[in-house]
Amino acid sequence: MSEVVTIDVLGARGDGVTADGLFVPGALPGEQVAVHRTGHRAQIDALLERSIHRVSAPCRHAGSCGGCVLQHASDEFIAEWKAELIARALAARGLNGITIRPTITSPPASRRRVTFSGRRTKKSVLIGLHADSSDQIVPIHACEVARPAIVAGMPVFERILTVGASRKGALRLLVTLSIAGLDVAVAGGKPLEGGLYGELISAAATGNLARLSWDGEVVVTRREPVQRFGSAVVVPPPGSFLQATEEGQETLVDAVLQATDGARRIADLFAGVGTFTLPLAHTAEVHAVEADGAPLRALDRAWRHTEGMRKVSAETRDLFRRPLRPADFAPFDAAVFDPPRAGARAQAEQLASSQIPRIAAVSCNPATFARDARLLVDGGYRLDWVLPVDQFRWTPHVELVAAFSRP
Repeated sequence: MSEVVTIDVLGARGDGVTADGLFVPGALPGEQVAVHRTGHRAQIDALLERSIHRVSAPCRHAGSCGGCVLQHASDEFIAEWKAELIARALAARGLNGITIRPTITSPPASRRRVTFSGRRTKKSVLIGLHADSSDQIVPIHACEVARPAIVAGMPVFERILTVGASRKGALRLLVTLSIAGLDVAVAGGKPLEGGLYGELISAAATGNLARLSWDGEVVVTRREPVQRFGSAVVVPPPGSFLQATEEGQETLVDAVLQATDGARRIADLFAGVGTFTLPLAHTAEVHAVEADGAPLRALDRAWRHTEGMRKVSAETRDLFRRPLRPADFAPFDAAVFDPPRAGARAQAEQLASSQIPRIAAVSCNPATFARDARLLVDGGYRLDWVLPVDQFRWTPHVELVAAFSRP
């Protein structure tokens, strides 16, 4: 039986939320909708009063694919909402009145990294994205967020699935568009033994595939899957972290360069394959710290083959268990840290006790960023500004760059 409700706010996962806490996917604040509820969630039966921010979803898979949950909202509304998510996270830690710059959003069809799920069926293979809160795979025939070259690779992905997938469970294909073509890292497939190796090489022999790896082992490299950071060209290890869009990466790098402008020696923490290290090395000496040695080796190789760069040193170190201490920062004018979603509490505590003049923080989680920012502010730093960066159009995810200085 339907009931009529009014949407009060947009929740952190992109659902409309009523004043009494009912979650309504697909609804926007101010809308009046007829719904039928199941527990704390409800489905829309009819839209009775539309928000001025509602738009027509551009994708044929909207509502079924779990990749995008906000295609029914205008870009301006989403940009403001994501800035508000950051402001609320900061306010929850007592950090009010912070300068939050306008959100920079990557354009449609710009995602260079997509994780697909695939499995064998009785007669063929199934590849796509999981429906929201479900293990059901929705086949993807078009995508409004991914680079067209990724969607065009579907026939190759299907051939790989045909020889390497099991009917017992789904496997995961992390597809990254490199300068040289598609870099496909598969996890969860059949054991790489017997004739599977040769079958995979044959399956990957056509199309725009540059490299295929299987549970971390490279099966075939037709062309090196290079990525560009500044003037340096890097070959990331299979499955390495990269920013989701080139436009987003450029925005983040520009903001980090601004936050560290004038620094002559910089510590880049959670450096990965050098997203920030290599552009920073055009004007400063950089010490890159990362727990995994493979990305650092790729970074070091790129630096050694690029002319006109300052010195780059690398250190393999688990910054969660062994953060750099305040004394370690004495030689540096600035620090950059870009941790995983869990944030960098242990490292932030040590930075808060240091005397390093400037810090650039990059984060994909406003809540853990706000926690770490509170530690820095309590240690005497000033949070100068925050820039929201939206590389994940039509989703609740938001990244940011923030600048801290010690007065």
